[in-house]
Amino acid sequence: MQISARGDYAVRAALSLATAYPALLSTQAIAAEQDMPRKFLEAVLADLRRAGIVRAQRGAEGGYTLARPPREVTIGQVLRAVDGPLAGVRGLRPEQTRYEGAAENLPRLWVAVRAAVRQVVDEVSLAEMASGKLPGHVRKLIARPDAWEPR
Repeated sequence: MQISARGDYAVRAALSLATAYPALLSTQAIAAEQDMPRKFLEAVLADLRRAGIVRAQRGAEGGYTLARPPREVTIGQVLRAVDGPLAGVRGLRPEQTRYEGAAENLPRLWVAVRAAVRQVVDEVSLAEMASGKLPGHVRKLIARPDAWEPR
């Protein structure tokens, strides 16, 4: 799985908002804290607003806040808001792929890959991520001897 810069920025911004919740944060404050370009951040926050993950308040005391408590927003929701579906194969959803011959069973593997990704990003909330208190099944994955090794 490849996390885009947009997805990475969206999750980081959402985590900043989660730690400040329910207070408002300006784009300037988030950009400074997370060391990201403000203009790009504004586009990412617009996507999150359209998806109903954040809400904006205008004015001198304005800024952004999460639309729901951090425990109710998952990392997967944030990623989908800016990048669309979590797993794609040549622009198709895994269940839409079809192959002949030796590769005919490959769609089942692509669906399993998507399910594995969902098992992590859809089951970790912003609150859990911000606190570092990840669910047990995610901690087990992180603790595997090969988890931190590049391949």
